[in-house]
Formats: sequence, C-alpha cells, structure tokens
Amino acid sequence: MKRVKYLCFDMDGTIADLYGVENWLPMLRAENPKPYMTAEPMWDMERLNNALLKAKKKGIKICVITWLSMDSSREYKKEVRQAKKNWLMEQNFPFDKFHAVQYGTTKGDCIRGIIKSNESATLFDDSEKVRYGWNFGDTVDPTEIDIIEYIERLVEWQVFLFFSLDVLRPKKNIDLLENCDII
Repeated sequence: MKRVKYLCFDMDGTIADLYGVENWLPMLRAENPKPYMTAEPMWDMERLNNALLKAKKKGIKICVITWLSMDSSREYKKEVRQAKKNWLMEQNFPFDKFHAVQYGTTKGDCIRGIIKSNESATLFDDSEKVRYGWNFGDTVDPTEIDIIEYIERLVEWQVFLFFSLDVLRPKKNIDLLENCDII
C-alpha cells in the first residue's frame, strides 16, 4: 500500500465556484479575470483549511493544479495565475505547490517528477475526464463526495494504518490487528 503524500486540488468547480459567477464565460472570453477573483468558496473554508493543516502535520503536501482559461493571451494567463493565487491566499488555503497550467494539460505532469514510487497523490477535481486520466492514486469527485470528511478520514486512517504497519511489524503484534474492526 502506498502512503498518500500529496493532496492535489483543482480550483474551478472544485473549491471555487467559478461557474456560479454571473456571466463568467463572457468575461473569460473577454479576458477579464474578475470571475476568478469573485468566485465564492464551495466549502466551509475554515473547516477545509483545518483538515488540510492536520494533513500537513502528518507530512502530506497540498498542491493546487488548476487550468488557465482556454485560448487566452500570455498577459491574460499571467493575470489569471495571479488572480487564482490571490483567491487562495484570501481563503487562507494552505498550499505547498501551485501550478496554473494551460487548459487541457495533463495534471499528472505537474507531480510526475516529484512523486516517489512508494507514494500516492489524491486528486480532487470536478472533471470526470481529468479524474479518469490521473494515475497517481485516488481521485475524488467533489460534486459527489464531501471533500472535508474525506480528508479528515484519510488523515485518521493513514495515521492508524502506517502506525500499525511501521510499529507493529513482528508477527505476534500483527495478530492484534486481526481483532480490529476496520470501518
């Protein structure tokens, strides 16, 4: 079993409600970064941030991997990168790495060079196509699953599992795990 080392988040439609901003698409086509600045959070950000901080204390890195606007100028891409980073900072989102990449980029390419063979990365993304193409661990559809509860349980389970595997290695101690109820 691989240890979860990275939690990777899409932004638009996953943690930021870009699609809830009135006239978001015409503004993006006009290269107006306002929708990225004014999008409402999709989650209780205080609770999400607390869960992420607990994960970070357990050695898990938080990555943001978000697409830039489709068919945009170099200057607009720069503005969007900054708007998205500012949004995260305003929400106190505790990210370690930030990747704002060309629309359609394979998101796994952003961590391919840093993830080790004994590690995994969980992707939170509202796009089924993006989740389907993720090869580094689990994927979570934030439209179907409460990502805060998922992270809280992941941290609790991972702590239990790896404590058990690392500390209870002798056969006589592993037998203790056979009597545990795993939920």
